[in-house]
Formats: sequence, C-alpha cells, structure tokens
Amino acid sequence: MRTGALALATALAALATAAPAQAGSPRPSSPAPQTLPAVTPRAETPPLHDDEAGGNADADDPAIWRNAADPGRSLVVATAKEGGLRVYDLDARQVQSVAAPAGPAPGDAPGRFNNVDLVHGLRLPSGPADLAVTSDRGNDRLRFYRIDGSAQARRAGAPLTDVTDPAAPPVFSASQQEINDQRTAYGLATWTDRTTKRSYALVSRRETTRVALLELLPAANGTVGYRKVRTLDLPSAFRLPNGRTWTPCGEPGELPQVEGMVVDPADGTLYAGQEDVGIWRLRADLTSKPELIDRVREYGVPGTYDEETEECVPGADPGHGGSRLTADVEGLALITEADGDGYLLASSQGDDTFAAYDREKSDDNEYEGGFRVTAASATLDGSEECDGAAALNAPLGPKYPRGLLVVQDGDDTPQAGGREATGFKFVDLGRVLDALDD
Repeated sequence: MRTGALALATALAALATAAPAQAGSPRPSSPAPQTLPAVTPRAETPPLHDDEAGGNADADDPAIWRNAADPGRSLVVATAKEGGLRVYDLDARQVQSVAAPAGPAPGDAPGRFNNVDLVHGLRLPSGPADLAVTSDRGNDRLRFYRIDGSAQARRAGAPLTDVTDPAAPPVFSASQQEINDQRTAYGLATWTDRTTKRSYALVSRRETTRVALLELLPAANGTVGYRKVRTLDLPSAFRLPNGRTWTPCGEPGELPQVEGMVVDPADGTLYAGQEDVGIWRLRADLTSKPELIDRVREYGVPGTYDEETEECVPGADPGHGGSRLTADVEGLALITEADGDGYLLASSQGDDTFAAYDREKSDDNEYEGGFRVTAASATLDGSEECDGAAALNAPLGPKYPRGLLVVQDGDDTPQAGGREATGFKFVDLGRVLDALDD
C-alpha cells in the first residue's frame, strides 16, 4: 500500500459510511462498517518484525495447502517479503523458514517475496507435484517450491524444496538496473486451464497497471520455469459521470497498481484488485474486456500529492465511489462450494473490514455482506490493515472441520518492546460463513 493512498483513505474515513454508490450502479447499499458482524481468530502466527534484528520480515500474503492424506496436518505458506517464506501448521506454529535469495551482486536489490499461491498436480518428471509459487519482487522473478507433506519432511522442518529453474528470466525488467528500480513482479494468482491442463501465473507489475500471463514450464531436470504469453494494461484514468476524467492520486510517475488477485478455477475468471480503484473481473487468459464490479469509496476523489509529506491531500468527494470498500483493495480470496456457489472475499484495508460478493457471474457478483476479524482476547488481536487473505472451504481435521480463513494482520498487537509487528490470523471459516448467512 502506498503512503499517499493511505493518507487519502484516512482523510476520507469520516465519509466512508455516507458516500453514495457510483451513479447508475445496480448494486444495493451495504450496512455501515461498524454494523458488520465480527468473527474472532483461533490462532495467530509468531510476530514478524521488519527490522534488522527481525531479518526484515514483513507479513504479506498467505496460501493454504490441504494435506489430502491427513487434513489435520495441512500447512499455511506465507510471504514475509525480505524475510522470504514462512510455513505454519494449523496451530499457527512455524514449521519452516525459507530465505529470499540475495541480489546477483553487491548493491543489487535483495530478494523480496510479495505474494504466494499454489499449483496442484503440476506434472514434473518425478510425478505430479503441488507447488507454492511466489512473486520475488526484489529480483523480478517467480520462484517455485515443491510441497512435501510427509511426516518425514515435517520432522526435518523442510516441507518446501526450491525447484526454480535457475535460468528463469525477469518477468518485466530488461536489465538489472531496471530490476533495482523495483518496478517489478508484485501481485500473483495461479490458474490451471481445465481444458488444456496447462498451468499459469497471473503477475502484476508494481507501480503500473500491467498484468502478465505466464505459462509454467516444467523442465526435464525437475525444475520449473515460465514463458510470457501476453500482457494487459488496466485503465489508469477514468471517465466520471460528470464528464470529467479522474486519475487516482499517487507519487509522480506511479500508476494505480494491482496486487490482490484470484482466479475462479471453475470458469477461469480472474478477479483483480486495483488498490485505489476497485475490483476488476476478466478472463484469466487476459483476452476479454475488464469489467469493474465494485469501486472503492474514494473513487473519483481528486487528490494532490504533497512532496514534503509524501502524502495525498484529498479534495471534495464528488460522490462517485462505492459503498463497501475503503482503499486500498488488497487481498482477494475465493470461497468455493461444490454446487458452484460461494463467495469472493476482498480485504477493505482502509477500514479493516472484509467484503463478500456472490461467486456466480450469473448473479453479477452481487454484494452479499461483510465482516470484521476482531480480537479474541487481550493477547490474540484481530486483523488491521490487511494485505493478504486465503480461504479453503474443506475439512482440515478437528481444528477446522468447516475450513480455514487466513488473513494478514498489518498491526499485530500487543507489541513487545515497542517493535512494530505483523503476522497472520487463523479464523474458523465456518464462523465466517455463519456471519455471512445471518
């Protein structure tokens, strides 16, 4: 989340419950954020600290891997930026820490793992394998880790093994200098085409509106690389109902970026969260015209970037924004049901809430409700400033018989010794579904 966007969201917080929906929108108004139901976490991961003593570890995005042979021993894989990857069990205890690779030479940007997703059953020479895929923002590459859920791998503290092709090219950059500028691989979602059985990654580019489709390529030596199929640029300027053109406020030269993304495996629909704009719906192969299915409350609000404070100063709200999301739109997650129903979840980072939309396109992904993740006790807090989320609607042993929701907490409390901390909260998905059904 950019500083300017945070300042704009904060300045407009008082208007969040009163801003009218986009003119002409068929979507109904939502309840004010303070009336949304609350769910509490059952567990939280150990705090991560984005400082030298903490290994510059900063929680960002989770993924949930289900151990089909023993669901109670499933794993959560999560990014910690320069701290690499963390692997947790269902008690939120750390099982493994995977370091991010260094830059190729002294002075080059170090590895920085931003988002993570899973690929199931990728055909490697050794047989089908489940992989964790992460966007290495520092090196502008994707990295791949084979998942081994065996008891032996867990005892060894090594369920993840790096199988990245060392010749994997930069996703967007043409030179190391361009990589060092860090306009690099950022958001990530995976997708396996049910017709061709080919697997892909959708990757967004930091500080731009670009999204790339990469086909994943297993090699004969057991490593995994990729090739770029095509790219698509989402809009950066928007025509408002009053005839004016609006561009979200940001640092000069920066465009409204995309981070949170998820693909519905049933029909290959990509949902992409453009942080200062809203949620887009389009084909995962990037061949369709994107549709904006919901907007942030700040949509259409003019802003002026203040170089001294590095913040955006908002102008008057013309009333063209949505009524459910407060910028930034961050983590997107899918709750699937066997009959094709379910929910698209979106983290509304600016007001610490989550919005739920009908999964079915035939219902135009209409808004179904929202919730907050709040403190369970004085020592187990909720989720604030959430960056990433993952949901799995499947039994995960006795702890989570109705599935699991994992959300990033951007402000983990209570803080020890005044050190700012982040982490992940584990929430019983059944409680979330109950809250949305009420």
